[in-house]
Amino acid sequence: MRQRHGSGDIVWLDAEPDTVEGQLALDEALLEEAHEGIASETVVRTWMARETVVVVGSSSRIEEEVDLEACSRAGVRVVRRPSGGLTVVLGPGCLTWSVVEPHPAGTPPLDRIHSRMLDPLCAALTRATAGRGPVTRRGTSDLVIPGPESDLKVSGNALRVRRHGVLYHGTLLDDFDIGLIERILLHPPREPDYRAGRTHGTFLANLRLGHDALSAAVREAFAPACCRSDWPRDRVARLVTERYANPDWTRRL
Repeated sequence: MRQRHGSGDIVWLDAEPDTVEGQLALDEALLEEAHEGIASETVVRTWMARETVVVVGSSSRIEEEVDLEACSRAGVRVVRRPSGGLTVVLGPGCLTWSVVEPHPAGTPPLDRIHSRMLDPLCAALTRATAGRGPVTRRGTSDLVIPGPESDLKVSGNALRVRRHGVLYHGTLLDDFDIGLIERILLHPPREPDYRAGRTHGTFLANLRLGHDALSAAVREAFAPACCRSDWPRDRVARLVTERYANPDWTRRL
């Protein structure tokens, strides 16, 4: 068992599991540590998948959201994440950000969690995209930029809440093949009102800031006091084996 660590500060985690499955398992492992009281600091990190992968939500029914034949033709794997929400596509050009917060006295209401996470990120991204219009929240947890006619989604986010910890993570489209998303994902079974039935191709947009600038915006938003590189490797290995690399777990719905 790892020793309790942290001082209640916000820390930036430099960790690089080799696979998407490892990255998703790391998010859950950090949440386990927060929930169990092993970690007392808030952990912030970013990462980018090295291959294109479809990532379904914890309760998603794959065949309602994913064109499996198109994925097979494109050589794109399907995995499942620990949080809710609808399916996303990760890969080079799409930055993923994660925050894990311990809450020893119990987690706050969901609307407060969304605001705590997304409001500072919107502000930091707006500064980074100066002159291109503000980055704002729409729906429950989308981030958008102004488009010629309607707002365009640049970030989808999801969370998992346990009694004493919160995992909040999401995507930041930067230089991604949105046409590929159009080809391998079905129209979602539910959507926010502002989407108004638009296809993936007419609803999504890239920020085009570059990996380093996007990661810097996440750091600015959450202002970590220090950096660490240790991560719970044994927990991650267990979760990869039990869940994230297990086809039965991925395709259970």
